[in-house]
Amino acid sequence: MKKDESDLDALRTAIDAAERRVAGEIEPGSRALVVAILVFVLLGSFILPHTGDVRGWDVLFGSHGASAAAVSLPSRVFVWLVLVFGVGFSMLALVTRRWAVAWLALAGTSIASAIGLLAVWSRQTSPGHPGPGVGLIVAWITVIVLTFHWARVVWSRTAVQLAAEEQRRQVAAQQQSKTLLDTLGTDTASPDEPDNPGDPDAGRPAGP
Repeated sequence: MKKDESDLDALRTAIDAAERRVAGEIEPGSRALVVAILVFVLLGSFILPHTGDVRGWDVLFGSHGASAAAVSLPSRVFVWLVLVFGVGFSMLALVTRRWAVAWLALAGTSIASAIGLLAVWSRQTSPGHPGPGVGLIVAWITVIVLTFHWARVVWSRTAVQLAAEEQRRQVAAQQQSKTLLDTLGTDTASPDEPDNPGDPDAGRPAGP
């Protein structure tokens, strides 16, 4: 009996571990293709001009052309966020299918979307210098769309995780309740039950 209970506990532990492993993974489905296309668009935006003749790679590495065009800090931060989170963590999340990596990609691209707005605004308000180029506009719009898709993927997996955890809590509560009732049922004896059920005179009132 103890061996059967030990095997049952080991099986339950293995099932719980498998459920936690599956809950930590993402299933982007058709969004995986969309995310991959958006990543390639972001990579292509680095070879397009971000302002004047300054391309994205020039802004990224701070070349002499970027300094001459007075590229501001928001533009530099934006291109690095796009490279690290929009390209790097997005590809890593697609390869590993890990929910935590996808969450980092979502957080990074969300920040990049806000910084991209500042980068575009800084180029529009820079007197005597060219405004935002097509590469900057394309990168900003693409990272916003990428943020939307990662948000859908992460939220759908979060909802599944919450539902699975709630189901596990309900099952655990039911099992605990049944175990408690079984224990009380076996340990509590009926008060009307005779001490010696084999005695035919058991339960009769004592006569004179």
